Amino acid sequence: MEDLSKLGLAPGGRLQMDEDDVQALLTGRRTDMLRLENLYLDGFHLPALDAKLSLRRDPEGNVGLLAHPIYKQPQPPAYLTDVEAEKLEKGELANVQKTIADGEGDKREVLVEFDRETNEFIIVDTEQVTTPEAINGIPLTAAQKERYRKGQEIETGDGTRVQYSATDKRGIRSDRLKLIASLLIDGGITYMVFKGLNAIFNKPQQQEPGRNFDKALAALPKVQRTVQAPATAEDEKENYTQTPGR
Repeated sequence: MEDLSKLGLAPGGRLQMDEDDVQALLTGRRTDMLRLENLYLDGFHLPALDAKLSLRRDPEGNVGLLAHPIYKQPQPPAYLTDVEAEKLEKGELANVQKTIADGEGDKREVLVEFDRETNEFIIVDTEQVTTPEAINGIPLTAAQKERYRKGQEIETGDGTRVQYSATDKRGIRSDRLKLIASLLIDGGITYMVFKGLNAIFNKPQQQEPGRNFDKALAALPKVQRTVQAPATAEDEKENYTQTPGR
């Protein structure tokens, strides 16, 4: 909160951010591009800065605020080939999956995307990707969850296609404008109604929701609801949470 106050986003300790951006921060993703004005950082005065924000934990578990400004030159990670980096930059690939070794020699799987707004490569540990338990009430299979976690497109039983995206502040893209995703969070199922979703990479988007959307939506009032204000009329999102044991 202290860092957010320095950026003018929490004057007097009261957070003043779009609800979608707050949810993006709390779920480990990046906000949309924000205009930060009249900043005093490390002895320098910046009249204005456009940047995205995210939260990260250090090795000791402390949460820190990161700013992602617009970079003049992208710096691809060393494990990407020149061809892979170029295709990501040009928008010819949605992502690249890599298995890399950390400083201790342990291997881990990462997903690399390119954020064209910040001119930056984004690297995500696939083990940290939150995978939906169900889409429009249709449970995902173990194979579908694995494909989703690796950034691959999957199709559910009612024809809805979804794909994980680290460059999208909601973390999910679809060939439908709206859908209901069920996620396992803190031991309970959270139902998220997404509207105004961005399209899957290089795929057309259908105006009509999947066949099971209305049925899944009708079932939501039966569970405990947590209040969340919609971001805009074009991009609403509501949360419904079922507490364990209820």
